[in-house]
Amino acid sequence: MRRRLFSGWRWLAVLLSAAALAVSSPVAAQAPRLDITLPAQNALLREGPTLRGSGLLADAQLRDLVRNGFPARFSFRVELWSTGGFFNSLEASTSWDVIVRYDPLEKVYEVVRIAGNQAVALGTFTDVDAAGESVGRPVRAPLNAPSRSRYYYAATLDVEVLSLSDLDELERWLRGELRPAVSGRRNPGTALTRGVRTLVVRLLGGTKRHFEAKTATFRP
Repeated sequence: MRRRLFSGWRWLAVLLSAAALAVSSPVAAQAPRLDITLPAQNALLREGPTLRGSGLLADAQLRDLVRNGFPARFSFRVELWSTGGFFNSLEASTSWDVIVRYDPLEKVYEVVRIAGNQAVALGTFTDVDAAGESVGRPVRAPLNAPSRSRYYYAATLDVEVLSLSDLDELERWLRGELRPAVSGRRNPGTALTRGVRTLVVRLLGGTKRHFEAKTATFRP
């Protein structure tokens, strides 16, 4: 993946444009969806559920923001819950993020999956719908259930435009600085640019989306 940075003035232009889009863009008709399915009955002890999404970049407001320089983060989480007592009990969980950013020089959408400290490029796409399909591609969650109880899987997806601090950290990551600066100093542009970015991030609050899905209760 090529790593490029916006200059301070370019960021300023992007932010002002995105602020207007965040207020005025309509929402696409296609509704995003999150689905989680169990493996075959004879594989419940060996395999976890499959999580997939559809239409995850169908929201017109989100597409406009990504197209205008604001990366989007898709935070996936899958949990294994046991049932049978007074309260359900969380047994295990796993999570990962998918980042989508637009490269205006190459005119492509870059999709990266981040799990723990590992970042894996999922591809570059000239079409935003293809990028959305990559974000929602099926993933087998590594949470196989023991055989001692009844269980179900629950999944959540939180979608948001990267926050002010996240934008700063992403810039450092794109520069190849894989660890946060220990000095505590932050860079990103002039005070004017930072101020505009703070204003825009506040305007972006309405772009947050939350989705949930769960399986039926099962016994391995």
